[in-house]
Amino acid sequence: MWLAFALGSAFFAGLTAILAKVGVRHTPSHLVTAIRTGVVLVFAWLVVFLVGSQATIWQLGGGTIGFLVLSGLATGASWLCYFRALQLGDVNKVAPIDKSSVILTVLFAIVLLGETQDLATRLAGIAVIGVGTFLMVERRRDVGSGKAPRRTWLLYAVASAVFAALTAILGKIGITDVESNLGTAIRTGVVLVMAWVVVLVAGEHRRMREVPRRDLTFILLSGVATGASWLCFYRALQEGPASLVVPIDKLSIVVTVALAALVLHERLTRRALVGLVLIVAGTLVMLV
Repeated sequence: MWLAFALGSAFFAGLTAILAKVGVRHTPSHLVTAIRTGVVLVFAWLVVFLVGSQATIWQLGGGTIGFLVLSGLATGASWLCYFRALQLGDVNKVAPIDKSSVILTVLFAIVLLGETQDLATRLAGIAVIGVGTFLMVERRRDVGSGKAPRRTWLLYAVASAVFAALTAILGKIGITDVESNLGTAIRTGVVLVMAWVVVLVAGEHRRMREVPRRDLTFILLSGVATGASWLCFYRALQEGPASLVVPIDKLSIVVTVALAALVLHERLTRRALVGLVLIVAGTLVMLV
């Protein structure tokens, strides 16, 4: 069953990137993160009450709560970096870097969680993914916005990948004795607080009334898609091994690239297409 949830997570995550890209065109990226996280929080707690797991919050130990908070902070940092990168660069450039967090996640899972089953196969898989990511990133030298130094988007995308890897490992540790939907809701609350603190410090809250209605609609929809992806991801993470759940989730890049071509008209070069095939192949290698 964890495989079905992991695939669902990949689909909704791929959809999220496209919806968010449209939403950040005329709105500060940190403000976008804060708004959409509010939607995810409502979505997450709604599911908690639907499944009746809210009462178990009083049974959580201090260690579990601590890891959930740390995971939430890592997620917040990842999101802030990711949506800034999306604002500065093309989806087809940013997404491969963000999804390369699977390499770090697998390595962390091996070293920290002791997931050493089929070690050679998994190492081969992440090596292929690494090559594929490199091929996809090395495309044009321009930046989508034209307002930032070249490769600035790359720094944010790399930071997003590092924090995303930490999120998965901390989340895996933190949800061992907590209902998955409740764990997701708690983590989302941490992300919301973190995002709004950044918005207030940056003074972006003053632009709330200036957000175009069309952009706001896509921001809210991206929040709904993220909520669905998270719920699927952490349910899969609770039932399956992190070193397999995460690679499947990262297949969302296929959905992202397809939608980027259809909706945003971002085309792949032959080099990038080969890279995409390698990323998918490397993921499948780890699942065999």
